[in-house]
Amino acid sequence: MSVLMTLRVSGDPKAVEAADQDVLRMVADRGREFGVIRHRFYGNDTEVLVIDEWPDEASFQAFFDSTPEIKGIMDAAGVMTPPTIEFWRPLDTEDNVG
Repeated sequence: MSVLMTLRVSGDPKAVEAADQDVLRMVADRGREFGVIRHRFYGNDTEVLVIDEWPDEASFQAFFDSTPEIKGIMDAAGVMTPPTIEFWRPLDTEDNVG
């Protein structure tokens, strides 16, 4: 079963939106090569949140470790501390929607 990966950092979401779109597409394409199922950026006034769905934690880690462009995107957004990365598994409940 797939996992959700959340990556959260303090930084400027507007800088992520203003990032070089060719670089963002290249990173997304590399994610597809490593098996990403879904990917999305979210932001509030001071933080950026990435929510991905991956086949497993190892697929994400291999992608993340082999994609130095991610650091450039984070640097441009003013990120000064390591991201908080967490993995989430689906719970077996009967109230799922969608």
